[in-house]
Amino acid sequence: MKRILITGAAGFLGSHLCDRFLAEGYHVMGMDNLITGDLKNIEHLFGEAHFEFYHHDVTKFVHVPGNLDYILHFASPASPIDYLKIPIQTLKVGSLGTHNLLGLARVKKARILIASTSEVYGDPLVHPQTEEYYGNVNSIGPRGVYDEAKRFQESITMAYHTFHGLETRIVRIFNTYGPRMRLNDGRVIPAFIGQALRGEDLTVFGDGNQTRSFCYVDDQVEGIYRLLLSDYTLPVNIGNPDEITILDFAKEIIRLTNSEQKIIFKDLPINDPLQRCPDITKAKNILGWSPKIDRAEGMKRTLAHFKSFTKEDLAREEHKDFSNYIY
Repeated sequence: MKRILITGAAGFLGSHLCDRFLAEGYHVMGMDNLITGDLKNIEHLFGEAHFEFYHHDVTKFVHVPGNLDYILHFASPASPIDYLKIPIQTLKVGSLGTHNLLGLARVKKARILIASTSEVYGDPLVHPQTEEYYGNVNSIGPRGVYDEAKRFQESITMAYHTFHGLETRIVRIFNTYGPRMRLNDGRVIPAFIGQALRGEDLTVFGDGNQTRSFCYVDDQVEGIYRLLLSDYTLPVNIGNPDEITILDFAKEIIRLTNSEQKIIFKDLPINDPLQRCPDITKAKNILGWSPKIDRAEGMKRTLAHFKSFTKEDLAREEHKDFSNYIY
């Protein structure tokens, strides 16, 4: 039985990866320090014979017993509301955490896939974004802590590949959504759905003409799975190129939820990308991958998840207390 370590296992995407690799017959070791993750996302796995969980911070020395075939490094705050509150922890998990896991992979002779992001492209001047584009990132702006953590993560991963011959893979993840997203995590889909379900007006930043491309979580997981098992070592975009403006998306949410809220406008945050759309030519040609679930179906599934929340959950404004992690 192949053994895989998944960091960030209690997070949105990490928990879905745990499900997938268990279904594929792997022994899964999940690791998370629960800063932004939630044990509710993986509690259904605790009775599984081939799942174990380590409550651990990967910025500290990482050890797991026994042999190890694969590592998926998905530990990181991943939404603006998180990394603006814990900027130093965000930088540390992308740098020290990645260094620790690359060292573990080297010792265990394991293949490691690291979760990068479309944020490495910053506010792009090229559209759609290909993997060869170097990006337009403000390294000292408020979003720079996340962007540069991921850019460094890619650099050190490639250094371990070229210098040590380590088997590495790099996925650049574009906006992903689905069940288990946190309601108040600052990203547009849970923000809009939460506002609609609470009967609030939907908040659009800027004029709403900025674009995003949303990939349903099952498609994202399939792309990651294929990339891990491929022979390709350079970064690969995994996302859905079906682009939509934020204003049109807000109108779509109002129709989906049968609500009558207005749309209100606020100032655009600093360095917020105006366009975000992946070129997935490499994913198609190298992995034979393309998204299968359209936004209408994916949003229907996602809305069903959020409708299961209690009124108290919907009303809760502060989703996480980071006071113990400010260092």
